[in-house]
Amino acid sequence: MKLLSLIFTVAVASSIFAQEPKLIDVESDRLEIDEKNFPGATLLSKVDNQVYLRHEGIEIWCDQAVHYGKDRFVKAFGNVKMNQGDTIIMKSNYAEYNGKTDFAFASTNVFLETPENTLTTDTLFYDKLRQQAYYRSGGTVKDSTNTLKSKIGRYYMNLKKYIFQKEVTIVNPENTVDSERLDYYTETGDAYLYGKSTVKSPESTMYFERGFYDTKKAIGYAIKNARIDYDNRQVFGDSIFYDSNNSFASATNNIRVLDTANESLIKGHYAEVFKAKDSVFITKHALAITKQENDSIFIHSDTIMVTGIPSKRLLRGFNDVRIFKSDMSGKCDSIAVDQITGYTKMFKEPILWTGGNQMTGDTIQLISNMKTNKLDSLKVYENSFLVQQDTLREGFNQVKGAILYGKFKDQKLHQVDIDKNTETIYFQRDDATLDLIGINKVICSKIKILFEEQDITDIYYYKNVEGTLYREGSLPKDEQVLRGLNWRGDEEILSKKDLFKGEKPFKLAKIQGLPQPTEEKEFFDEETLKRIEAYRSDNSRYKDVKLESSTKEKENSDK
Repeated sequence: MKLLSLIFTVAVASSIFAQEPKLIDVESDRLEIDEKNFPGATLLSKVDNQVYLRHEGIEIWCDQAVHYGKDRFVKAFGNVKMNQGDTIIMKSNYAEYNGKTDFAFASTNVFLETPENTLTTDTLFYDKLRQQAYYRSGGTVKDSTNTLKSKIGRYYMNLKKYIFQKEVTIVNPENTVDSERLDYYTETGDAYLYGKSTVKSPESTMYFERGFYDTKKAIGYAIKNARIDYDNRQVFGDSIFYDSNNSFASATNNIRVLDTANESLIKGHYAEVFKAKDSVFITKHALAITKQENDSIFIHSDTIMVTGIPSKRLLRGFNDVRIFKSDMSGKCDSIAVDQITGYTKMFKEPILWTGGNQMTGDTIQLISNMKTNKLDSLKVYENSFLVQQDTLREGFNQVKGAILYGKFKDQKLHQVDIDKNTETIYFQRDDATLDLIGINKVICSKIKILFEEQDITDIYYYKNVEGTLYREGSLPKDEQVLRGLNWRGDEEILSKKDLFKGEKPFKLAKIQGLPQPTEEKEFFDEETLKRIEAYRSDNSRYKDVKLESSTKEKENSDK
């Protein structure tokens, strides 16, 4: 016999609620009473139609149910379906619902569906009063974009927000995300990550300890211990923005871009990385450091760009370029370092200092041996000048010509050849006493100069040689300087610190931070526990389950 609207009334005073909760309406094909085995309960069973129960916006369908009228308590078995309007659908093999506490519990093959996503888990707690669901034995959430897994999860239905904790993972077509804690908004796909986290794609991996990730747009940013690893580059910064769609990243403040393929490092305070183009752009106190045998070359400029695959890197620096190496330094307006050819070209008022020698010209080209990775030679084009202070600093030894060729031996300048329209002024001194013998002034077609420990030891003049050795005092001061000489010894870069000499202290950009994790009340907070315990049915399957808060449970599991 089908029983319609079977109503059980019980008057129970409540110290917690202002008024007695409404009765549970029941529809069932079969009704049984078994006081021996189920005292105070009515057994409801399916014949043709599932058992149906309704209470204050909650609807339950199942194959069998045990209804305790006094407790306003229902235990549902088999193909259980529980609805809250058209927003929440929960399915399971078993479920409990307490009409006095507005609390539900489901277990075995639990499936929760909302308009935005689905949740599967083994055990689920549902607080109707606070519109929250909670699991602590592992769960999987799926929406149109992502699959999210975690050990602990909490869903805020009004906010359409999940908080995932412990072993959190997001998988979507573009990336895999791992985190210790993740706050996820189901409508927007926005994820806020806290603790050690990673975002992995086929091309890169981003690490951080606090960050944001838009799972729908595949973009995000990180602000704590942030790092991106590419195949052959690592990018570090105080803040990193990441665009997976365009394989693009930008970083702000305390930037380091490590090129693992070429043992080089670029620093600065703003950087952009284009993975598809194999390019890096860095500015704001930009500094490139390249290892060369047992030494390192430092290049500082306003802006540095590195392009090309690892075997064909091209580094370019722009605006106020400064170079330092243990045995050489220099300046220019712009520079290009080509890894394929081993050529380093300095443009616009370039100058080099090495072992007390100053070289200038319209363009300077340094050439490295590609096999040994050592500096091999150099060329100075147009208006080339080689200048060295006299031993007693009474003047300058000067060589001027159209083109200058220099050769290095053991990383030191060994020989210089100057061609075309060559002029020279040389202070000739006694090797023993250093007394001035005279000032030799020569014009010729070509000059060869040999160095020993960076000092000039021999000078050879070739073709159309015209020269005069002037005794001390016989050559006027203004004629002891070749036209165009510009001695810039006070600018020489003598240390890494000098690379930034004269520049104002850099002020870091202010980074807009991400909020700290929301300190929500625990799911089983004191007030909720008091509500549950006051009307907890002795017939509940979880009556002996210790109801801990997620935080306490997490703390205990970490010990």
